[in-house]
Amino acid sequence: MVTFKHFAEALLLMATLPFALVGGIWLLFGLGHNLSVAGIVGFIALAGVAAEFGVIMLLYLKQAWRARTDQDQTSEADLLEAIREGAVLRVRPKAMTVAVILAGLLPILWGAGTGSEIMQRIAAPMVGGMISAPLLSMFVIPAAYYLMYRPRRQLDVQV
Repeated sequence: MVTFKHFAEALLLMATLPFALVGGIWLLFGLGHNLSVAGIVGFIALAGVAAEFGVIMLLYLKQAWRARTDQDQTSEADLLEAIREGAVLRVRPKAMTVAVILAGLLPILWGAGTGSEIMQRIAAPMVGGMISAPLLSMFVIPAAYYLMYRPRRQLDVQV
């Protein structure tokens, strides 16, 4: 709430966060692991990364939209262009973040040896979530942002 100064944007971020965890759930159970304390630790780490993805995406979208509104460009087409501009600026940094996280966690996920069983249960939610969380922040958050800020049309109702 403090970061965005709008309750609706904070609510958007909180509402999309559980959907970012879906990839972690799929991989955890796809590998046949039960949910344990180690798995919960992995989900906490994934939630932190997913929240960071969402916060930064919203900040870039707000910045692009604010630049348009400062120039008095407030049409629906201007909003769509601002969303496209803000989202595209995040593609490369997000891809690099995901690549680094996956490069660090895949050896843990495939490893065998002392402690590997626990570490796999921590890494599995993160690896699975690195599929769903970036997709969510790149597609769902901009679409929801559009729905929040699109110009409202008045219905012509003739009686």
